[in-house]
Amino acid sequence: MPSVLITRKLPDAVLDAARAAFDITVRDDTAPMTSAEVTAALTEYDAVLPTLGDPFTAQAFEAVNAPQCKLLANFGVGHNHIDVAAAAAKGIVVSNTPGAVTDATADTAMTLILMAARRAGEGERMVRAGVWDGWHPTQMLGLHVTGKTVGIIGMGRIGKAIAKRCHFGFDMDVVFYNRSAVADAGAPARQLATLRDVMAAADIVVVAVPGGAATRHIIDADALAAMKPTAFLVNIARGDVVDEAALISALQAGQIAGAGLDVYEKEPIVPDALRALENVVLLPHLGTAALEVRVSMGLMAVDNLKAFFNGQPLPNAV
Repeated sequence: MPSVLITRKLPDAVLDAARAAFDITVRDDTAPMTSAEVTAALTEYDAVLPTLGDPFTAQAFEAVNAPQCKLLANFGVGHNHIDVAAAAAKGIVVSNTPGAVTDATADTAMTLILMAARRAGEGERMVRAGVWDGWHPTQMLGLHVTGKTVGIIGMGRIGKAIAKRCHFGFDMDVVFYNRSAVADAGAPARQLATLRDVMAAADIVVVAVPGGAATRHIIDADALAAMKPTAFLVNIARGDVVDEAALISALQAGQIAGAGLDVYEKEPIVPDALRALENVVLLPHLGTAALEVRVSMGLMAVDNLKAFFNGQPLPNAV
């Protein structure tokens, strides 16, 4: 029976499915693996089921001459914590779990849109602090979302799901930027030529690009400067696609109206300057945090493991 390391505790249904097919070891720590743990995993197990933050870097693969591990069945669609090319050079294939995360992540984007635009986080803090003095006509005025323009950066599965929710649920106009042409955006939408065009046109900008070197700091000071002063930025992608320091400066200066963030550049570190701002909604990476979604992701990862060890094509090869 192949040996598999699962790097974080997963829902019981996933562990039961994995245990039925493999000799599994479940790592107790909830933090990302250390480099030493990664080296041990590559040399001691036939496969690893890693997740966000586990540093399977080029250096990690270089440190192992002949890895026993032949598959990294990643739990999650994002895999920028894995150097796929370096893994391949060592004879290790990589899979992920697309599809299972789409709707949950799009729902989180809508949560952040509404919370940021309608100042929900700020209002809840006011109530909890006991300083709410009652309703009045000019209290806590925010942005009316219905009928506004949403700009989506990255029109993949998740971007399309967000477009669908915004257009059909909130009667929003949808514009988007994508590096390649998109024939069907899942809803009526206009693809604009440049990222800056989308940033300038939108009342709410939602970032939905994959992580990695190609998208790091794609939302930088110049991109933020193109936004309307009444606009909001929402990030449900990866933390480092936004230049966090530039975002903090833009928010402090009132250059944009606010932001909604589920991810951060150096998770779980959230800068004090960001936490001090009232016009930012800060979530603890809740994108796919629903039991049925996490079970679906885990079972998809297990299916990749089963296919590999049965000599079948991977359902979700990266």
